[in-house]
Amino acid sequence: MLNANTYVTDEEGIGGTIRNRWEDFYVEELPDMVPDGEGPNIWIWIEKLGRTTMDVMLDIARDLHIDRKRLGFAGMKDRNAITRQWICISNMDSDEQFKQVESLAGSIKNTEFLKVIRGRKKLRMGQLKGNKFRILIKDIEGMDSGDVEIREKSIENAAKRAESILKKLEITGVPNYFGWQRFGKPRTSTHLVGEALIENDLKEAVRRYIGNPSPEESEDSRKARQAYDDGDLEKSLELMHGGMRYEKMMLRVLLKEQNKSIRKIAEKEGISIEDVDKTQIELSDKAYKNAIHALPKPLQRMFVHAYQSYLFNATVSERVAMGMDKYIEGDILIDKEEHIVRDKTPEEFQELVSTFEVNQTCPLYGTKVPFAGGEVGEMEKSVLDSYGRTKEDFECPKMPRLGSHGLRRAMRFQVWDSSVVPTEDGVLVEFSIDKGSYATSVLREVMKKDVV
Repeated sequence: MLNANTYVTDEEGIGGTIRNRWEDFYVEELPDMVPDGEGPNIWIWIEKLGRTTMDVMLDIARDLHIDRKRLGFAGMKDRNAITRQWICISNMDSDEQFKQVESLAGSIKNTEFLKVIRGRKKLRMGQLKGNKFRILIKDIEGMDSGDVEIREKSIENAAKRAESILKKLEITGVPNYFGWQRFGKPRTSTHLVGEALIENDLKEAVRRYIGNPSPEESEDSRKARQAYDDGDLEKSLELMHGGMRYEKMMLRVLLKEQNKSIRKIAEKEGISIEDVDKTQIELSDKAYKNAIHALPKPLQRMFVHAYQSYLFNATVSERVAMGMDKYIEGDILIDKEEHIVRDKTPEEFQELVSTFEVNQTCPLYGTKVPFAGGEVGEMEKSVLDSYGRTKEDFECPKMPRLGSHGLRRAMRFQVWDSSVVPTEDGVLVEFSIDKGSYATSVLREVMKKDVV
């Protein structure tokens, strides 16, 4: 996991691989409320495969001819998995609109509508208890043996180690690292776009998103991104495949701005449009700002959040090394509703930590986020200093709406209802975790390897 450098458990990991098939990775929301069948809003319990939550919502909005902003969800779910979650469409109070939504069943790519029901309230980000996972870990050492007894023994031993690790994590908690989903995989660039934004370099932020080809992605993608870096926006758009939906949104805005500049130059110099050298045109910050604004707002906000997450992981690594389930004087603690808890003795704080009533926090750095006290606070400041950053950097003056005040986030999370079953295909692990946390953080401890 990017910038995650510390483990909690000492046991040898079971290794292996996940997501050999998308069907091997299952996640289901644990909602904190469910619709009761009455109200002006329509809730859809969906099961999707191989698609992001945002992809599905954009398709629904397109087919209903409504603004995407009318669709709400509690949390983003993995693309490369079978996932179940609620999506809510606000202000659809007529019977005809309800039938329109029902009629979409079967028409949204790789998405099933398991239930369509009315609800009184709208669904907003974060309105869930947690998520339940069922994940098959394959390719464990010894599984490829032609000897059936060796194969079975390898799986059984791995299952026992996995169970031991999970039981310890239920006691200590799991480091609350942000997983690769926050940064992008195979092309890890989201936090780099955020870094450019806090440096107020809008041109570079856009380049890092549209251009900046990665050796980890397909040849088609690399060619399209390279064309952008070469300054040929038209060729870049032409080469982009269907999976580059958001890059296309941005490029169309930039091409519109570029064409305006081309016409002005042609008119000023008395030459034809075809004779203008497009690669030499410098677009304004306003053009790059408009390109970023062409993206859905949740995606716009994700860039700076990803950079904050990158720094957060580094800070969590340092705090975990100081004691995972230990209260240290100066710690800022939050309860399950994320309210800061004060006015307790060190002994009382330790008891609350041990029972998961509260959790120690680390900063998602921003302009107003407080540092902890004592040695914990000194550590937090030193991490920020090591990246050459200050809290003020997160103002993002050129795009202030994407800036961040920052906040304190739990540095660990609880795992419960864990179980492990050896199967012919590998080790099947099940567990539930707090909302906003990553299953790959749990798997990282179980497998003791980088997990995507």
